[in-house]
Amino acid sequence: MRAFVFTDKALAKHAGQFVWLSIDTEKAQNAPFAKKFPIRAWPSFYVIDPKKETVALRWVGGATVPQLRKIFADGARAAGGGGQAAGGALARADALYGQGDYTAAGKAFREALTGLSPKSAQYARAVESLLFCMQTTGDEPECVKLARKALRELRHTASAANLAGSGLDCALGLPDGVPGRAEAIAAFEADVAGVLADPSLVLVADDRSALYGSLVSAREDAKDAAGAHEIALAWVANLDGEAARASTPEQRTALDPDRLNAFLAAGEAEKAIPMLEASQRDFPQDYNPPARLAIAYLELKRYGEALAASDRALALVYGPRKLRVLAVRADIYKGMGNAAGARKTVEEALAYAEALPPGQRSETTIASLQKLLATP
Repeated sequence: MRAFVFTDKALAKHAGQFVWLSIDTEKAQNAPFAKKFPIRAWPSFYVIDPKKETVALRWVGGATVPQLRKIFADGARAAGGGGQAAGGALARADALYGQGDYTAAGKAFREALTGLSPKSAQYARAVESLLFCMQTTGDEPECVKLARKALRELRHTASAANLAGSGLDCALGLPDGVPGRAEAIAAFEADVAGVLADPSLVLVADDRSALYGSLVSAREDAKDAAGAHEIALAWVANLDGEAARASTPEQRTALDPDRLNAFLAAGEAEKAIPMLEASQRDFPQDYNPPARLAIAYLELKRYGEALAASDRALALVYGPRKLRVLAVRADIYKGMGNAAGARKTVEEALAYAEALPPGQRSETTIASLQKLLATP
């Protein structure tokens, strides 16, 4: 978003409307912000009421310029006290959503949708927010139903990507053997493929990439290795094209996580090495390139180089992301057959996780690490 969308000159007219702030949630000094405004997914965008210091509106995931304009308008109206449609239900839902109360927010979004026409400017945002609530609370059956219904109204809009992708992910999350599971997966696979093939839909690169990833997961779920590989190759080709069109090192590097995932899915981890080495040269103080190199080298079983990359990442990383670097490092030691090294790394991760401040500390992560250490 920062490299591709927020650089669009069409957004300049909004510059005086908001006080713009970018928060690095990994830094310790920003832990109080993360505690006050819980963040479950990145990127997340907030419009904060400066008088009440509460979230007036929240958006999760990428967005196109037109989508951002709608978010700005809704956020300004909510923060300005102008109220919203659907008898205030949407305003209540937005407030609960901003607080991270996904169960209550889901109920409020359902109420709001009963008073919103599919042609309403707020309808798509309310549906997408409700889908995130359902995914977060594990309500896959209702997520499938809502995505199926909303797609009929929003099929040829920018929201179609999120609806089709979320619907497919929720369908895949249904337990095996549930009646209608296979049919739902097949229907959403066709929807996702349709979105990717629709030249009229303008999608941000990471949203398009996520759709390819969901299609790969669907083929893997069907035990269709050949089909998964074919989609992964198309995924690689799409992102290679995006990288070739990048006009700055920042734009190119912003594609690295998606490209790495695509290369891994295609069984072409070696092709990620030059890409990540270039990013490492361009951004020598960024922990991400060496952290991703460690993953690529691990996949290739080049353990010595993986450890060296992990060393470089650990020298730069900070905050909760250090736990991910340590998790990969433990896997490197396991791959080398060094059980003692793997255990020591997990112990280091647990001590670090327990020392994180409120807002960054995750009890779920701590419990997972403790369970890992207790496993023989």
